[in-house]
Amino acid sequence: MEYVTTEQTRVPALGLGTYRLRGQTCTEAVAQALEMGYRHIDTAEYYENQAAIGQALADTAVSRDELFITTKVWRTNLGYEDTKQVARASREKLGLDTIDLLLIHWPSRSVPIEETIRAMNELQSDGVVRHIGVSNFSVEQLTNAREASETPICTNQVEYNPYTDQSDVLEYCIDHDIMLTAYSPLAKGRINDDTTLETISDRYGKSPAQVALRWLVQQQQVAAIPKAASRAHLQSNLSIFDFELTDEEMAQIFDLQGGLIDRVRSMLGL
Repeated sequence: MEYVTTEQTRVPALGLGTYRLRGQTCTEAVAQALEMGYRHIDTAEYYENQAAIGQALADTAVSRDELFITTKVWRTNLGYEDTKQVARASREKLGLDTIDLLLIHWPSRSVPIEETIRAMNELQSDGVVRHIGVSNFSVEQLTNAREASETPICTNQVEYNPYTDQSDVLEYCIDHDIMLTAYSPLAKGRINDDTTLETISDRYGKSPAQVALRWLVQQQQVAAIPKAASRAHLQSNLSIFDFELTDEEMAQIFDLQGGLIDRVRSMLGL
């Protein structure tokens, strides 16, 4: 396993996304993932699966110190008191003493960011959460969150894959020592039929999905959280740390976003 390291923390670069996994299916998927070596699990209030994940965490032999658990507060619950209540309820459902990372799931149109961040900072002071962050924030919104917080913003979780340009957000994250966590890293399966990814994957005896994940985690400050339920998919997603893409291959994948090749070549020093 590789890690994303910031001044705030050290996070496994590949995690397990759990959106739409519920009940026993979710518990079994998380249990299998932990058995295979996953240590970074992502959930949310909105997913309605925290108790199912909590069951897997309670049953695992993996030390708590090895785990990094992220959850999120839904955008309708971002008021000061609601944020604190949701975080404490999430902690209980997950069966944790402390949540490793608490995120604002989506920006609110009605609650000032200062109000939510104040609640999150107090949750940190109270030991309910270790780190705080945001999700689906633009650069401007991320800047506002940073300015409102007494503690560092650990991550911005956004949709990021070979077809989604997040270069502005990523550059900001790199400049300010923030992790970018990529959800929907496989573009909901679209990458499986991509000829560029297929050509590259053939060189390494890998799948297009594995190449797409490798492309993500090989970037500075980027972690990826693909969803998987079956043992085969869990293992496939995890098997991306035994090869490395060349700078040219990285640039070819960046170019799938459209017209970014020159910018990427400059960033890579090519």
